[in-house]
Amino acid sequence: MQPGIATSVVYTGERRALFGLAFRTALLTVVTLGIYRFWAKTRIRKYIWSSVALDGDRLEYTGTGLEKFLGFLVAVVVLAIYLGIVQLLLFYFGLHFVVEPMSQEEALMQLAVVYISLLAVLPLMIFASYRARRYMMARTRLRGIRFGMDSAAWGYVWRAILHYLATGLTLGILLPRQTFWLEKYKTDRSYYGDARFEQGGRWTQLYPAAIHLLIGALILIAGVVLGILTEDPERAVPVAMLGYGWGFFGWAFYAVRSRRYLDSRKSLGGLVGFVAEPRVGRVIGIYALGSLVVGLAAGGLFLVVGGSAAMVVGAISGDGGTGPAGIVIVAVLYLGVFAVFSALTLAFIVQPLIAHFCETTTVLNAAALSGIRQRAHDRGADAEGFADALDIGGAI
Repeated sequence: MQPGIATSVVYTGERRALFGLAFRTALLTVVTLGIYRFWAKTRIRKYIWSSVALDGDRLEYTGTGLEKFLGFLVAVVVLAIYLGIVQLLLFYFGLHFVVEPMSQEEALMQLAVVYISLLAVLPLMIFASYRARRYMMARTRLRGIRFGMDSAAWGYVWRAILHYLATGLTLGILLPRQTFWLEKYKTDRSYYGDARFEQGGRWTQLYPAAIHLLIGALILIAGVVLGILTEDPERAVPVAMLGYGWGFFGWAFYAVRSRRYLDSRKSLGGLVGFVAEPRVGRVIGIYALGSLVVGLAAGGLFLVVGGSAAMVVGAISGDGGTGPAGIVIVAVLYLGVFAVFSALTLAFIVQPLIAHFCETTTVLNAAALSGIRQRAHDRGADAEGFADALDIGGAI
């Protein structure tokens, strides 16, 4: 592949505009008891997609709220049938959920039912994550050309489960292998028009990105050993806390550096390349500052709304707010606060992260994009229905 000229990706979204859009759509979601969330996510995606530009051409999101809503209804029916069959099988083998276990056997049975149910849902969650990515690709355009992805979700499911098992059995040592091969599976089945993406590189090159995860794990193990040798668990607490803190930093470091390596080794049609240079410090700073702003704003709003609601409801209802009318009013007010919280999160955390990753990405030989032709329309199947039904479709 010839390097060609480097073209920067630009993000032009504004915090105030996104906050206003997110707040309005969140309020509509509250008023409609959650039904509008499919249209809300669609409107927010349209805004964010249209804020990303390459050489003056903006991305376009063509998904619809109705499409997502109908996909969600279909997914709920399928999940209800599937989970019903799982519970019937468990009951057939003498396993059922107990509200208040009265013996150790019942407690163990309840624990077994919970874990088996979670394991039964895991393949569907992996399936849903692949289908959600496929839907977003199919509903994204650049210069009128569609992106797309192969229908290969079940192949991704069994590969992901095997990689998760290998990573768990090796105590995380094979995490870079899992990260690389699962990303390669998705990338090699992704397209822009009639050109296919390819993931290059080697999984062993991700180990430098995992160095701080290893350090955090070693510190945590040292804390445990210290507690055992000294027979004083309190001495191990500071070391263990340091290990956990280092581990959190290590995870952020790994997430950013692995993404940087993988994206920089992607290519499109053997002609177009990419360079990604996101900075760990910047990402952590966005999370830290954004969380502080959102936390302070939401906390202050909770106090003000809570106090005002208590006084107003008490004065109107005369029952201290414990009657049905008071409960409804307080609930609506607090839901409004959550709408503000979600809008603040989008404006102060999600959008700055998107802007940073966009602005630290350049496309090599972007002129070759003009030779790419349109691909066939992909209906998108469940339109993220399974991701929404399993509550893993909250991300933009």
